[in-house]
Order: sequence, then C-alpha cells, then structure tokens
Amino acid sequence: MSAPRYLLSAWPWRAAGYLATGAVTGAVLLVGLVVAVVAGGALAVVLVGLPLLFLVALAGLPVARLERHRLRMVDLERVYDPHARPSAPGLRAWLTTRLRERATWRELGHTLLLAGLLWPVDALAVALGLLCPLSVAATPLLLATVGGGRETKVLKVWTVTGWPTAFGVALAGVFLLALGGYALGVVAGARAGLTRLLIAPSEDGPGDRVLELARSRARLVDAFEAERRRIERDLHDGAQQRLVALSMTLGLARLDAPPGPLADQLAKAQREAGEALAGLREIVHGIHPKVLADHGLEAAVADAADRTAVPVDVGFRLPVRLPESVEAAAYFVVREALANVDRHSGAGRAEVTGGHRDGRLHLAVRDDGRGGATAVAGGGLTGLADRVSVLDGRLSLSSPPGGPTLLRVELPCEPIDLCA
Repeated sequence: MSAPRYLLSAWPWRAAGYLATGAVTGAVLLVGLVVAVVAGGALAVVLVGLPLLFLVALAGLPVARLERHRLRMVDLERVYDPHARPSAPGLRAWLTTRLRERATWRELGHTLLLAGLLWPVDALAVALGLLCPLSVAATPLLLATVGGGRETKVLKVWTVTGWPTAFGVALAGVFLLALGGYALGVVAGARAGLTRLLIAPSEDGPGDRVLELARSRARLVDAFEAERRRIERDLHDGAQQRLVALSMTLGLARLDAPPGPLADQLAKAQREAGEALAGLREIVHGIHPKVLADHGLEAAVADAADRTAVPVDVGFRLPVRLPESVEAAAYFVVREALANVDRHSGAGRAEVTGGHRDGRLHLAVRDDGRGGATAVAGGGLTGLADRVSVLDGRLSLSSPPGGPTLLRVELPCEPIDLCA
C-alpha cells in the first residue's frame, strides 16, 4: 500500500471485492444458521432436529474452505488446509477425525464470528470507502439525470442546485474515493489476517511446507546436474576438439620445418598443447565423466578404481540405472574417497563395495592405510557430506589412528525405467 501506484493498481478493487463478498457471505450465513438452529431446536423434542443441530456444529468446514478461496483475492501467500487425512475410509472415520481436530472448532468459531460481527463491518467498510465516495463523485451526473439540471441530493443529505457546486462536490468525491481506496486496503488486510489466524494458523501444514521444500531442493539438484552435463559437453565438443586440431596442426608444421630453432619451438608448442589437452580431459572427466552418463554408475566406479594409483578391489554391483542426481553424487563420493586414499592414507590396497537394496543405494570405500581421517570445515569430506545430505542420504566415516578407514554412504532412491 505504500507504493505510489497503489491507487492505480487492481488492489483497491480486490480489497473492495473481498469485503463485498464477505458481507454477502456473512449475511447469507446468518440467515442459514438462524433457520437451522430454530428448526433444529423446535424439532429436537422428537429427535428429528438433532442431526440438523449436529450439522450446524460442522458448518465451519465448508465456510472455511470458501474463505480460503476468498483469501486469494487479497493475500497471495498460499493458504494451507489444516485438516488431517482420515485414518480409514468411510463417513465414521471422517467424522471422528474432524470432531477431534482443533481446526474444526476454530473454523466453527470463525463461522459464528463472520455471521454475527464481521459481515456488518465488511458492509460498512464498502459503503463508507467505496459507495459513498462514488455517490459524491457522481453528483454532476445525478444533477443532469435525476435532478433535471436544477437540483439534486448528495447522499440524501445535502442539496446541490448549480453546476459549479456540483463539480466542486465531485472533486471532493474523487478525493474521498482515493482515501477510501487506502481505507479499504487497511480493512481488507486486517480482515484477511484475522481470517488466516483462525482458519489457517502458521503452525498448521508443516508437512506440506516440508514436502514442498524437499521437492524444491530436488529440482535444484537436478538443475545443477543438468548444468554440469552441459558444461562437460561444451568443453568436450568445443575447447577439447580445438586443442586436438591445434596439436595436429603443430605436428604437421613440425614435419615440414627444417631442423633448427623453428622445429624445436614447434615441438615444444606441440608438447604444451598435448599437456593442455590432457589437463582439459581430466577437468572434463571431473565435471561429469562420459562413462557415467553412457554406461552407468557401476562402470564409472570401475573406471575411477582403474585411475587410482593404489590397487582397488571392486565389489560394487548395480545392474540397474538410478536417477542422475544419485549416480552423480555416488560417483563423486567414490572418486573423492579414492583420491584421499592416493594422497593421504599410505594404504597398500583399497576396496569399493555396495549395491542397491531395500530402496537404497549402499556404498562403502575401505583402505588399509594409517587412518586418522577427519572431516574439517571446507574440506572434501565435508563437501561430500553436504552433497549426500541434499539427497536425504547418510554418510559415515570410521578412521581410527592406525587404520583401517571405512567410508559408508546410503542414498534413498529407486531404479528408473530407461524405456519410459
């Protein structure tokens, strides 16, 4: 409301619509509740009215559902349904669940408040903030039509007998209409806040919020992996191919050059191009290895073991494909663990085992080195733990001084159908 273009936006009209529909809803609801209570009370002596009175106790449920839809007119924040799912199918289980929930009785209280107090406030706000200023602003029109150009009543209180006075009153009506736009926004905001407090308090719906957060996190992980693959393809198809072409061109030039300083410089340039190409291939392989994308995690783990200087026994079997984010995380865990074995463990042998069972991917990397590995802030093991936790997985490390070191990872996942 503090924005200078507030009056030119749709928000004043949305606030007026919210309050106007609230007034209509409350008036209809008041009539319905009074009729239901009177009829139920009159018929209660013959037990016919008892079901009607019971339905009055549940009247807050449909009214609250309607109010949650109406809130969207003035409140862009999502409104969560606070009711739990019944534990079993059927009307009895539904009624038992609803009658035991605090939300049901809060919604009944909101319904009674709407029928008895809130709708007259809504109607009064619309009348004073919109209808009265519009009536004042329309004084020249009323003078020309109803008053025959001679005189007319403003709000049935003041008499206007001339055109100068009529236009002066119209200007005052426009000013009042601008003030009314702000007043409607304030009342609608307060009204929506009270409604949200009663039918959808902030502590309700945490499961939905957690679920949406998990889905959002999964989407971010998938987008991150897709970007890694794009970068890998760009480097492989672009810079790497150009370095190959450069190395071949230098080799051909070296063959055509006579022996001497020029041939030596060409040979040196070709060696440097070859080293740059080898370094780029390592970078590309580290970003997202092609063997992982083409042949899956089992082949990628075997490839990582072959690249390790320490002999590695591989007992990892995975005949199915897993989601790309899970395969990427598992591969980089194995690669980082084997890199640590090479650099720090002093091990003579390492082992990678695991597989997929019970809806989880299990991985274990073990070495017979000196042990004493710890996770420090900003270190590789901490990064691996963060990456695993993003996928709701678990990482554990056992590395007593003197060894052995055992790194275990569990990632929840299900196999994917490559033909789907």
